[in-house]
Amino acid sequence: MDVNTVSNGSSSEPQEAMEFDSNEAAYEYYKEYAKSVGFGTAKLSSRRSRASKEFIDAKFSCIRYGNKQQSDDAINPRPSPKIGCKASMHVKRKPNGKWYVHNFVKEHNHELLPSQSHFFRSHRNSDPLKNDNKVRRKAILSTVSKQFGIYQSQSQATGLENNLRNQNDRGRFLILDEGDAQSLLELFVTMQEEDPNFFYSVDLNEEHQLRNVFWIDAKGIDDYKNFNDVVSFDTMYFMNKYKLPLVCFIGVNQHCQPAMLGCALIADETLFTYFWLFQTWFLAMGNRAPNVILTDQSNSIEAAIAAVFPETRHFYNLWNVLEKVTRQLDYLNPWHDTFMAKFNKCIQQSWTEEEFDRRWAKLVNKFNLNEDTLFQSLYQDRKLWAPTFVKNVSLAGLYTSSRSESSNSFIDKYIHLETSMREFLEQYKVMMEDLYEEQAKSNFDAWHDTPELKSPSPFEKQVSFVYTHEIFKKFQVEILGASACHVKIDKQDGDSIRCVVKEFESGQEYMVEWDGTQLDICCSCRSFEFKGYLCRHAVVVLQMSGVFNIPSKYVLQRWTNAATSRYPISEKLENVQMKTRRLNDLCRRAIILGEEGSISIESYKIALGAIKDALARCSNVNNSSPNVVSKEHGSNLDVNMGINRAEPGIEKSNSNSTAVLKEKVPSQPEVVNIGLDASFHQMELPNTRHLQLHNMMPPHLQGIVPTMFHNVASTQFHNVTSAQLQNSHLPH
Repeated sequence: MDVNTVSNGSSSEPQEAMEFDSNEAAYEYYKEYAKSVGFGTAKLSSRRSRASKEFIDAKFSCIRYGNKQQSDDAINPRPSPKIGCKASMHVKRKPNGKWYVHNFVKEHNHELLPSQSHFFRSHRNSDPLKNDNKVRRKAILSTVSKQFGIYQSQSQATGLENNLRNQNDRGRFLILDEGDAQSLLELFVTMQEEDPNFFYSVDLNEEHQLRNVFWIDAKGIDDYKNFNDVVSFDTMYFMNKYKLPLVCFIGVNQHCQPAMLGCALIADETLFTYFWLFQTWFLAMGNRAPNVILTDQSNSIEAAIAAVFPETRHFYNLWNVLEKVTRQLDYLNPWHDTFMAKFNKCIQQSWTEEEFDRRWAKLVNKFNLNEDTLFQSLYQDRKLWAPTFVKNVSLAGLYTSSRSESSNSFIDKYIHLETSMREFLEQYKVMMEDLYEEQAKSNFDAWHDTPELKSPSPFEKQVSFVYTHEIFKKFQVEILGASACHVKIDKQDGDSIRCVVKEFESGQEYMVEWDGTQLDICCSCRSFEFKGYLCRHAVVVLQMSGVFNIPSKYVLQRWTNAATSRYPISEKLENVQMKTRRLNDLCRRAIILGEEGSISIESYKIALGAIKDALARCSNVNNSSPNVVSKEHGSNLDVNMGINRAEPGIEKSNSNSTAVLKEKVPSQPEVVNIGLDASFHQMELPNTRHLQLHNMMPPHLQGIVPTMFHNVASTQFHNVTSAQLQNSHLPH
């Protein structure tokens, strides 16, 4: 049979009489056959003539051909699909140049998957015209490009003209190099193909030019559900004039590792930009506001937070304030060391507000800073950043005195002052892979390793199976440090005592108050507020009071191995330990079940059926058992975590707050689909009322905000339905 009688689109079985013009044509035919039958292919071997050096022999096979060969001491063994399958097609070259099927083995020793053949690597790009993903991506990009003109080059001018234009246009649109906008949008479309829950939003100005961009992957959205108690909004790269105008939302997971909760590129630092960004982020997170948000010192940011998150507590990053003080007070260089020593003593060792105010006044007078605008603003905003005023809140270790200690600093390894957009897009993928690999390793360690006890302390033993390894090690330092502390009772009233705890090593004294009736303990170092676990000073006072179990309210669920559980942990830590042991055991068994169930379709169906049946039965038991704490009532630990467990889209309402919230949240617009895919939308401006912001802002911010937003033509497009923000004329 001549090759001319064999069409490329044929899915007929290869025959030994078939001929082809080349070995590549033979391989393409074998791939088409494999795709129709349901297996992946590979080029197994080929051979050249010793005389002519031309190919005379080639063998193609199923990707499961042969057996896995892996040395026992491989550091990172790669998974192999080889299971001894013999299916193959052997072709040889005739003297006339034609190729023929010399041998064909049809039988496979595994299941064939014709309906899923497009997932095999060998078939993904076999026919671009028939590849649905490629056609869909091209259609989306073409539609967006034509309708919005987002790919218009914004940097065609060069030299001085380009620099002047950039200065004049800064804030009107995003300054990018030619092709950057297209690369960014292509990344979004690709990521959404790989992850349907990937979210991105693009803000265009009146001339349909790119102004602001936001995106977050599904992992970030899922992390936020469990760790929305405190979020850091990092604007360092934008404020410090990096080439890349990047801002990020960063949280921290149960292993003290940074969690990327959203990225954005912004054109300016106006109120409108931050309002758009926070509203978009709020939507992406299922309308869940964070309990606490940490930011740079900025009136625009503060006003936008007050408008979008009226119930969220807002603080400034301490490290950001300290860097600003060091950087801007250059004229104090001759007295820098003396000044910083007194400044740090004022903010780090003032245990009362009165003590802080007294030391601040002495500092200002000594260094003649009464007229300094920076110090005036810092004192005016002292309740937003000074540790003395940060009370009754959990900051999960994100509130630090230096950036290198903060979770934000992990991005610094991937971005420098001159990082371009294309470099960032490459580094972004590496950065996210590194983050997820570290978390996976920590999860694995939590399942398989038991922490080592270093003391006979009952506190250490109590939390050894509760805390994650990272938090346990940090708390272990406090347990060991308690032995170097001396306690002296300062005041006692029944079950309530106030103690002075002195550390021998540093000579520092701390004030600890303990209420034995309410099981409340508070230390002037505020370790629990800042880090989320008790300090050595509190531990030594508990020991002195005859208490040898940490009160459950001081063991936050977000730091435990049950941090991602949909049920809050109970009040008794013994139950938490048992729950953690059961969880670890089930995780190990689930891995074994997954490995066995994935071998064949029959075992897969058995495993899947068993999982569904077990899940349904467990849910029935948990929902009917009085021992399981309900979502509505929670527990002391859940309350202390401050996690908002409301379902997405369901508005929490208090007795008198419903009407107020409705006034503060913009209404939803209609959504009009564009292009070929329902996952890409143009958001039309709704004809809604003006947003009045004055009632939701502090008085000192109302002066920078217009009485109301004005309707101005503007366009945004999202990959999911979102609330439309109205454009506004705002001061720069």
